[in-house]
Amino acid sequence: MLTYSTLQDRPREFLAATGLTHGEFARVLPAFAAAYAVRYPPDKTWEGKVRHRQSGGGAKGGLPQMEDKLLFILVYEKTNPLQTMHGLPCDRSQPQTHYWIHHLLPVLQHALATLGMAPERDASRVATSPLAREGAPDLAVDGTERRRQRPTDAAQQKEQ
Repeated sequence: MLTYSTLQDRPREFLAATGLTHGEFARVLPAFAAAYAVRYPPDKTWEGKVRHRQSGGGAKGGLPQMEDKLLFILVYEKTNPLQTMHGLPCDRSQPQTHYWIHHLLPVLQHALATLGMAPERDASRVATSPLAREGAPDLAVDGTERRRQRPTDAAQQKEQ
């Protein structure tokens, strides 16, 4: 089963799976744990209702460790597999994988926003983004080439 403990001593595989080094993962983990505690407080159920029993009772969740939760969602975000394929190495069915993805994705987004590492959604602000100015790798725009109607006049072509 794919867990943090199985990858912690394998830096190349860890980087390939998550896109992060161990140091970067360790930097994101506290923010992720804090965001998880805010989103799913221990005194309430996951649906937001007040608990009648003590937290920790009942069946144990499929991803009990916070490191495994973060690893699970980072691998999904990096590789973007089908949910069935993502669930196979984690011993999860497709419905369980779907549940965990939608359970953890808002937590990851909140944690990255807290750290100031959230992806920029407005293309006009990418050049002034602190991450771009920090010396991050060259930025790339993902797009496809399309045919475009070009003017026949040489001056207008040069202008465009």
